[in-house]
Amino acid sequence: MKISTIKYFITDALKSIKRNKTVSLASIATVAATLFILGVFLLIVFNVNAGVKELGAKLEATIYLKDNITISQKSAIEKSLNGVAGVTSVTYEDKTDALQKVKKQFGPDSKSLVQGFDKSNPFPTAYVVKVENPEIVSTVVKSVTGLKGIEKINDGREIVDKIINITNTIKVIGSVLFVILIGVSLFLIGNTIKLTVYSRKKEIGIMKFVGATDWFIRWPFIIEGMILGIAGALISTGVLYYAYKFIFEKYTSALLGITLMNPHIILSTTLWQFTLGGLIIGALGSSISIRKFLVV
Repeated sequence: MKISTIKYFITDALKSIKRNKTVSLASIATVAATLFILGVFLLIVFNVNAGVKELGAKLEATIYLKDNITISQKSAIEKSLNGVAGVTSVTYEDKTDALQKVKKQFGPDSKSLVQGFDKSNPFPTAYVVKVENPEIVSTVVKSVTGLKGIEKINDGREIVDKIINITNTIKVIGSVLFVILIGVSLFLIGNTIKLTVYSRKKEIGIMKFVGATDWFIRWPFIIEGMILGIAGALISTGVLYYAYKFIFEKYTSALLGITLMNPHIILSTTLWQFTLGGLIIGALGSSISIRKFLVV
């Protein structure tokens, strides 16, 4: 394809967009809204997943042991824990370690609380298990459930399960909205191209009469759709970046212990993904419209 031909296609597409300003702007706005909503949900999911992972690094499953546990029972428990994929460490904590941990947690106030515990230590021995991510905690619990010598298991899974359920709900809602808005975007871009085709029926007929190929006639419409899609993608990326940057700068310090993803990830990763997505949405909407309504 010659450069002059490509230049003609692009010029023709831009003229068409100018002729149908209102519908073109509606198409751009819909693509922008579609990708913006997708971006918002992706950022929420990414940040929640990062938070869950961060929580998982701090999360511990504590397996409390009975006072009369035997060496073989202790060995069986330790072997089961070490055999779970995703377990980062298994630490044995005796009564003295447990007492020291309580003293450290309460600081100077622990003196009155633990008075006399050095002589008669009531704290149980335990295995403290650290994992890569929260989902592994349930596997850890299953691996030792039913084994002899265990007094109690403290895993803190309720909080983790709630976070995971919230994340999954956000993913489902985001996916449904994205699919709906994709459909609306394709419909609007298709209608934009359809209007252009109808307004240029005579011109298209003349072009066909003088020997223009089907693809020569189709390309300006496809490029028009691609331009609309890319324009929507760039707008959505810009709005998403500045909105998220504002939230990041204003609220990061208030979210103690929670690290939000850096806004620059939108420019480094999301920009090209959204541009590609907008291009595909535009090209697809145009192609469907042309195939259905352009008689050549």
